[in-house]
Amino acid sequence: MTLNEQMTRLARQARVASRELAQLTTAEKNSCLLAMAAALEKNADAIKSANAPDLDAAAKSGLSSAMLDRLKLDDKRITAMAKGLREVAALADPVGRILNERVRPNGLKLKKISTPIGVVVIIYESRPNVTADAASLCFKSGNATILRGGKEALNSNQTIARIMIEAGKQALAKFPEHAIQIVPVADREAIPILLSLTQYIDLCMPRGGEGLIRTVAECSKVPVIKHYKGVCHVFVDADADLKMAGEIALNAKVQRPAVCNAMETLLVDRAIAAQFLPQISQRLDEKHVELRCDENALALLKSKIENRKSKIRLAAEQDFYTEYNDYILNVRVVDGVKAAIDHINHYGSAHSDSIVTRNEAHAKQFLAEVDSAAVYWNASTRFTDGGEFGMGAEIGISTDKIGARGPMGLEELTSYKWIGIGTGQVRT
Repeated sequence: MTLNEQMTRLARQARVASRELAQLTTAEKNSCLLAMAAALEKNADAIKSANAPDLDAAAKSGLSSAMLDRLKLDDKRITAMAKGLREVAALADPVGRILNERVRPNGLKLKKISTPIGVVVIIYESRPNVTADAASLCFKSGNATILRGGKEALNSNQTIARIMIEAGKQALAKFPEHAIQIVPVADREAIPILLSLTQYIDLCMPRGGEGLIRTVAECSKVPVIKHYKGVCHVFVDADADLKMAGEIALNAKVQRPAVCNAMETLLVDRAIAAQFLPQISQRLDEKHVELRCDENALALLKSKIENRKSKIRLAAEQDFYTEYNDYILNVRVVDGVKAAIDHINHYGSAHSDSIVTRNEAHAKQFLAEVDSAAVYWNASTRFTDGGEFGMGAEIGISTDKIGARGPMGLEELTSYKWIGIGTGQVRT
C-alpha cells in the first residue's frame, strides 16, 4: 500500500468514526473515558517500557535535556494522564448546547446548537502525554482524531493509543473502531498528503516548535489553528513586591523551561533594576540559566559574571524574538510600563505575558494594552494551560484571533448548526 493510500484510508476511517461518535450519549462517552483512565494506570509498566527505547534513541540523537524531559513518561506523568481523562469525563458535554434561540415574526423557530467539528488531525512533538490529552478531548466532544506525534515518541504514542482504544472497546460494544488513530509511519510526506484530504479532514492543530507549525500551516489545505511560538514575558514594575517578583520569575522560567508558556524574556523597570537584577540572577544561576542581557542589565550584573556557573553575555536583537525552550533567558531594563508593553507587542508572540506590581493603574494598563492570548497580574505565565484553567486536559493553545484563542478545551472543539422549526412557512 502506498503512503497516499495509507493516509486516505486513515482519513476515510476517521470520517466514518466521526459520524458514529456523534451518536453516542454523554454517559457512553464518559464510561469509555473512565475505562481508558483506569487502563492507563493498570498498564503503566507497558507504557514505561515503550517509552524507554524512545528516550534512549532521543538521547543518542542529541536531544537537549529539556526536550528529553518532555519525552519522558514516569509514574507521575502516567497518573496525570489518567487524572486528565477523569477530569474530561467529569466536564459538561459540549455537544448539543443551545447557544441561541429566537422566534421570527412569521413564527419560524430558530436554534443555534453546538456540534462536533468532525475529524481533527493533531500534529505534535516530543510529549507523548499529548496523545491521551488530545484523544480524550476529541472523543468527549464527538470528534474523531488522527494523531501524528514526533518520530522520537512513536513507540510511546502507539502504546498509549492502543491501551485507550482497547479499553474503549471493552467499555462500550459500539465504540467507534477508528475514533482514535495514530499515523503509523515517520515519513514526513505523510503530513501534506493527510492535510490535502479536505473531503475527510475538517481541522488540523499542530503543537510544537515554530518550524513544525509553519511547515504545517504552509502545506495544509484544511484550516489550521496554531501558535507559532511562545515568546512569553514577565515585567517587574517599579512598584512590584520584589520577593513575589522573584518567585514568579523563577517559576515562569525554570519549572519546565521546554514548554510554550515558559518565560523567555524578563523585563525589569529601571527604577528597581539595580536592586532586583543581582538577586534574581543569583537564583537563576543556581538553576544554570544562561542570561542574554541588554547593555543596561549587563552593566548591572558585570561584577557577578566571574563567579557564575552559567554564562552572561550581551543579547543580540534576534534573541528577543527567540523561543529557547531551554535554560536560557533574555533580560532587558525598560523605562516603565509603557516601554514594557511596547517591547512585548513588538517582540512577543501573543501567547502569555505577566506584570508584577502593586500599582493597580499600571496593572490595568498592562492587561488592556498587551495584545496576547493570556495576560496576568501577579501570576506566572505557566498558568496558560487547559488543566490550570479548569478545562480538564488541553488540546492546544491558540494565538490566532479568529475562532479559539488561548488554551483550547472542549468548547473550542465544537462548531454549531442552526435548526429551523416551522409550521409551513415559505419566504415571500
